[in-house]
Amino acid sequence: MSNRYYSLDVFRGATVALMVLVNNPGSWTNIYPPLEHASWHGCTPTDLVFPFFLFAVGNSIAFVMQRYEKSESKVFLKKVIKRAALIFIIGLLLNWSPFIRWEDNSLIAKKWETVRIMGVLQRIAICYLFASLSAFYLNIRQIFILCIVTLASYWLLCIWASPNDPFSIQGYFGTHWDKMILGVNHMYKGEGQPFDPEGLVSTLPAIVQILFGYLAGYYIRQKGKHPRFLPYLLLTAFVFISAGLLWHSIFPINKKIWSSSYVLYSTGFALLFLSLLIFLFEKKGKGAYFFSVFGKNALFVFILSGLLPRLLGLIRIPNNSIASSGSTYSTPFSWFYTKVCTAIFENLRSASLLYAVIMVVFYWLIAYVLDKKKIYIKV
Repeated sequence: MSNRYYSLDVFRGATVALMVLVNNPGSWTNIYPPLEHASWHGCTPTDLVFPFFLFAVGNSIAFVMQRYEKSESKVFLKKVIKRAALIFIIGLLLNWSPFIRWEDNSLIAKKWETVRIMGVLQRIAICYLFASLSAFYLNIRQIFILCIVTLASYWLLCIWASPNDPFSIQGYFGTHWDKMILGVNHMYKGEGQPFDPEGLVSTLPAIVQILFGYLAGYYIRQKGKHPRFLPYLLLTAFVFISAGLLWHSIFPINKKIWSSSYVLYSTGFALLFLSLLIFLFEKKGKGAYFFSVFGKNALFVFILSGLLPRLLGLIRIPNNSIASSGSTYSTPFSWFYTKVCTAIFENLRSASLLYAVIMVVFYWLIAYVLDKKKIYIKV
């Protein structure tokens, strides 16, 4: 096997492609069930995307950490804290963007008082920071113990802090802390009430997701050429999936509170998927250029896919001929969905999926051009 591990680029790239796919449907009301998140307990394929990305971040840390093993602590801290802060600030600005909005027929400033503080990038930043610190200062055995203790403690905290229905949206104790620290106005309200699926408390077990990715990356780095390497990796995957399912009976698999059982379950599938990719690309010499292109500019593509629709949302196209839309104006992307995708497919779910696939190809073309020009935008 090479030191580069092409399969890790493919894993990261495939995860980004899936993120773009599930985050950019033509219509949020017309989505095939596998492309939707579970309403509460449970896990759909879409619910695996974010933990896969965190797992991939952990893989990367395992290889990058080689550069810092002999570095002074202050050099390492400066680099890691700066990167985590930058990712967090970009996520915050993305939530705030495009800083203005339409109200009636006027553009007005989007006030800070209503901006959501947490989000996907913010969670990545916090998890990356604490996982990197653990990887630098702790040994492998200590990291594994930390993971187990964290997951068990989170479970017990949920039960102790809210003994009455602790795993419901009303009973989950983390919301209380999010309200106190973040403030209701700065929280996500897509569940019909203030509840943040990327809240502060539920970020704690998400850190373990990156640490498990780090442990997997460390194992690949150390044992990748061992003849029993893949069988052991596969066995570990099934152990994690089974453990998650067993824990599910008393601590339900739930992405929105990032339950400990969900961490084990999703990590198991990440290991399973990564094992398949290593077999195909490192062992059999196959190629998957489409996904590896995404993997080389992963964070940039994700940020762009969130920013561009917001910017284009400021452009208003009169809806004179779209009586069924119920809106006076369309944006360029919504116009494309209505005029092109729904014209191809009468089934609105198929039209919505077509739009999402086109978005994946669109952002891939951007990543492809960057790759051809050897431009890799690192955050």
